[in-house]
Amino acid sequence: MFNLSYNKQKYVILACFLTVPLILLLMFSVYPALALFYFSLTDWDGLGFDMHWIGFANYKDIFTRADIFAVFRTNLYYFVGGLVQTALALWFAVILSDRLRGRYFFQVMLFLPYVLHSVATVIMFKNVYHAEYGSLNTLLGALGLTAWKQMWLGNPHLVNFSLAFISMWKYFGLSMVIFIGALQSIPKDLYEAARIDGASGWQSFRFITVPSVRRVIELMLILTLTGALEAFDIPYVMMLGANGTTTFVIQTVDMAFKFENYGLASAMAVVLLLIVLLVIGLQRKLLFREGR
Repeated sequence: MFNLSYNKQKYVILACFLTVPLILLLMFSVYPALALFYFSLTDWDGLGFDMHWIGFANYKDIFTRADIFAVFRTNLYYFVGGLVQTALALWFAVILSDRLRGRYFFQVMLFLPYVLHSVATVIMFKNVYHAEYGSLNTLLGALGLTAWKQMWLGNPHLVNFSLAFISMWKYFGLSMVIFIGALQSIPKDLYEAARIDGASGWQSFRFITVPSVRRVIELMLILTLTGALEAFDIPYVMMLGANGTTTFVIQTVDMAFKFENYGLASAMAVVLLLIVLLVIGLQRKLLFREGR
């Protein structure tokens, strides 16, 4: 190698450094994706290698069964909750980016739920939402609001709101920290100049803060959308998809492991991937066209 020219040595080194990442990418991303698509074209039951090629029959089954896509109504709760969470995270980030006494303490406390494991979070909220000894109903009773006490997990009209709130509470801190990092990159001179020109706090937020963190807001909306479409751990651990809490991912998992129809489950996973890519593309094209 030492007899090679500088340019050839450079290309050899680059090739060596790229070989391992490319091998890992092919092994853990490309090959599983291709295998998933192949399984979606079979009637595989997940046992052994006895699978029969049935073409696009699984995809036809998906698009002709209304019950498969009906569960996206449950995912909608998580999407709306994610939008509210993003707005609140930006608001708290603006407040905690200012010279507020104890702001680091509040930042740590608000970020702490994200560090907790999802199973631990669900167990904790089971004690919050329990109809008899839950802390939420106990608090409402202590405040004299007995009429507000509910079966938060037993009422089909409230259960998805309750679960979406858990998701908001858990991921709020991550969104806030991301926004704080973006806000710290904004030059303080812009706010000083706006203050001298007589701009109010709302005007500074609207014309300085929001345009400056526009790309981050776009990222958070994409994460909110994908997170809502892929909601699984909280409703599954809490309810196992019962009482109208089944999401598309839960239905896919049940199709594979409960009904042993891995072919149809693989097709559902491929459809979900295509939906995510399509919606993200539309979101970027329609909502964030300006400035491109």
